[in-house]
Amino acid sequence: MKHRFLFTLFSLIIFLGCSKENSENNDNTLNKNNNRETVGFSANDLLSDALFKSMVIEVVYVEGYEPSQATITNFVSFLTDRTFKPNGILVEKRAIPSRGNDVYSIAAIADIERELRQNYNSEDQIAVWVLFTDGRSDQDSSTNSVLGTAYWNTSFVIFEETIQELSNSTFEPDRTLLETTVINHEFGHILGLTDLGSPMVEDHEDLAHPKHCDVETCLMFWAIESSAGIDAMVNMSSVPQLDVQCIADLRANGGK
Repeated sequence: MKHRFLFTLFSLIIFLGCSKENSENNDNTLNKNNNRETVGFSANDLLSDALFKSMVIEVVYVEGYEPSQATITNFVSFLTDRTFKPNGILVEKRAIPSRGNDVYSIAAIADIERELRQNYNSEDQIAVWVLFTDGRSDQDSSTNSVLGTAYWNTSFVIFEETIQELSNSTFEPDRTLLETTVINHEFGHILGLTDLGSPMVEDHEDLAHPKHCDVETCLMFWAIESSAGIDAMVNMSSVPQLDVQCIADLRANGGK
């Protein structure tokens, strides 16, 4: 009888231990890899309220390279217009010291995120990370500069030093307009555009520039995320919008 009791107790301990382990493995708060998938992987989770009812945006910037409050307001407005998050969209913003780098690779940006990111997906809140950095992209060339890059399913970087160098002077676009445009474009990729997790309702991918829209006036046109599009923005008074085909893709994948 004693042996049977011990066996039953031992079995119960194993069962509870396994149950706890399985629960932890299924809990988004304990699995940071849920926020380290490919770009577009979480498009439906971001667009719809089927799983996540709210969103937190972790805005981290190198000291001296803070985006304007108007830019953040515009970004949240863009998200509100395109996503279903009935419990709201929260922005948490903080500064970090410079690493002293003149150039950053995406691998280096990802390492900074691994070290400093505080918010990850929880039970009903999806988390997004964006870094506004000093330094330039290692993908810059003598004729073109990268302004932003989406690199994981809930992560993107804005090369704010480059944006500041290319804005707010004569024959250059307004800085808030440029910041907002690049941020919204990179988040468009995270939302699965173009054919990057939100399937196309109608074919509109630019074959010369994959994963971008072929409509020149669309937010998801390829030149938006590089200095190639600066001249076209000089006389703009508002941020480029998504064209009807991109909006159709988002709606078909759970968005507005």
